[in-house]
Amino acid sequence: MVIIPRGKPIIENLNAYYLDVQKMVEHYQGEIGSGGIYFNSYSAEGVIFFDKDDLLYAHYKEKDLDLFGAEAIDQLINSGGHHNLSVNIYQIPPDEVYFWASIPHAEKVYEDLSTEFTDLEGLIRKMSSEKLTGYIDVTIANGKEGGLIFIINGKIMGGSFSWENGKPGHIQKNQELLIRKTRESGAKFNVCRLPLPKSKGVGETRVSISKPSKSVLTMLEELLRIFESTLTSKKNLKTDFNKLLKKKFVENAEKYAFLDPFAGEFEYADRKIVFSGTASGKELINGVINSVKDLAHELGLLAVLLDNSAEWSAKYSKIIDDFDVKL
Repeated sequence: MVIIPRGKPIIENLNAYYLDVQKMVEHYQGEIGSGGIYFNSYSAEGVIFFDKDDLLYAHYKEKDLDLFGAEAIDQLINSGGHHNLSVNIYQIPPDEVYFWASIPHAEKVYEDLSTEFTDLEGLIRKMSSEKLTGYIDVTIANGKEGGLIFIINGKIMGGSFSWENGKPGHIQKNQELLIRKTRESGAKFNVCRLPLPKSKGVGETRVSISKPSKSVLTMLEELLRIFESTLTSKKNLKTDFNKLLKKKFVENAEKYAFLDPFAGEFEYADRKIVFSGTASGKELINGVINSVKDLAHELGLLAVLLDNSAEWSAKYSKIIDDFDVKL
């Protein structure tokens, strides 16, 4: 897929057959400063991004040919007088044009997220709150439909959707349709971040002066074991405990970010907890216990869980009192 801005072009429907593409690019470098030139026909498409001084990046694609960088620039520059490619020209602000030119260098921060554990609307909200500069790549379950949501510093600034057939559409309406399709059919998401300069000095690390003690982790580990046993003992509930727990953590991740399964800070597997985050003991206790209570209540098991955890509550009464939390 050749990725381009989906706004209104300043010039559209030129024909490359009648153009000197090299001179056209130079003209618009001087005329608008920074932007993109999109070429397409029934069998090929391509794009060149530029600023006032340089050609930043290009991509050209046809059936059996996929070119990037200098090779794509050569292919598109030499298309004038040879190919009936339709040409649209977009003006893009300087800070945004580097976003578009950097897309091929994006790194995946979350890969193959599933609607089984997360919702696209919530994921977009989470990435916006984290001031992501990058994009969310969405593949609907059947693989025939999907879309891209582009984000700069947490702000949604465009999108590309399979049903647009290369034509610009209304971003909000298309985003809502994409969310609905993921809920109806299921989907997978990849979140990609564009490389940004590091804000910390060399050797700097984030530390917490109140990381959870071993006793806090052991206490929570035992509670999750009790909850897991409570759930699995109910033969009428044919469910996977770990999947249910991860889904609840995703729902609560906006409030307790360290519980987000895809962040990898907190993991409960094989009846053991592994925690590598920086949350305090109180934050961790609140996040886990509130998630457990919510899930137990939804499953109609809260009263049973309270009975089954009576000894646990007595055993860890001092920690529970110290942190002022209740199951």
